[in-house]
Amino acid sequence: MTLSPRQQREIDYHRDYAASKAAQKLVPVNFDVIEDEKRRPQNAFWSTYDHLLAMDLRGKRALVPGCGFGEDAIRLARLGASVEAFDISPDVVEIARRRCAEFGYGGVNFGVMPSEALSYADNSFDLVLFIDILHHVDIPATVREIVRVLKTGGRVVGNELYTHSWMQKNLRESWLVEKAIYPAMRRFIYGDDKPYITPDEHKIDETEFAAVESACASFQAQWFNGLVGRLVPDRFPAVASVDRAMMRALGPGGRYAAGRVVFEGVVLKD
Repeated sequence: MTLSPRQQREIDYHRDYAASKAAQKLVPVNFDVIEDEKRRPQNAFWSTYDHLLAMDLRGKRALVPGCGFGEDAIRLARLGASVEAFDISPDVVEIARRRCAEFGYGGVNFGVMPSEALSYADNSFDLVLFIDILHHVDIPATVREIVRVLKTGGRVVGNELYTHSWMQKNLRESWLVEKAIYPAMRRFIYGDDKPYITPDEHKIDETEFAAVESACASFQAQWFNGLVGRLVPDRFPAVASVDRAMMRALGPGGRYAAGRVVFEGVVLKD
C-alpha cells in the first residue's frame, strides 16, 4: 500500500516521539485498571475497562489498532485474550516489543501497518479495542477493515476524543477558548512539556462517529467531560457526579458536548 501524506506525517512524528519517550515508556505496565476492585465509573478510561471486564476474554482473539507502546494490548493479554496489535509507526512498535521482552509479557503479537489496510484475514477477531486512535485515521476506511476482520457477533469497544460539531464551531474555536482558556489549560496540564498532538489529529465529531455506530447491529455510548480525570482528580465523587449531570443535560447523554466517548457495539454480518 502506498502511504498517504497524512500517514507519512504520522510515521515521521512518531519517529521523533518514540525517540524522546524510549526510556520513559520502557517501564512495567500498570494493571490497576483491570485488577483494582474499587472502580471509577466517572473516568472514561476505567469505564472502558468495565466493558472489557464484563466480557470473558479467555481464549478470545483481540485486535488493538494504533497500539502505541503496547499498554492496552498487554492488559488484554493479561485478561486471557490472544492479542494482535499494530501501529503505523515501526519505532513505537519496537518499544512495545522491547517492553514485552524486558518484563516477560506474553500473548501479544505486534505488527506494523496502517489501520486502513490490514494484513489480517477475514473473520479473524472476537474483539477490537480502539483507544485514542480514530482521531488519527481515515475513519470510514478503518471501519470497513475492522468489520472485515471481525467475526460476526464480534465486539467493538472504544474510548475516543469527541467534540460535537456545534460545540467545536461555536465554543472550542471561539476567540476566548483558542486564545485565552486553552493556552492557560495547556500550560497547567503540560507545563514545559510539548503536548502529544500530531499535525493531522482532530477530535471526531458526530458524523465521523456515526460511521462506527452504523457498522454495528447494537450500540451503546457514554459521553464524558474531559475535565474529570484531567484537571479534577476523579477520586472526588461529588465533582464527578456534577460532571455527569452536566453531560446528561447536554443530551442525549452528552452527545452535544465535548470530551470523550466510550462505546461498545456488536458487528453482525451476513
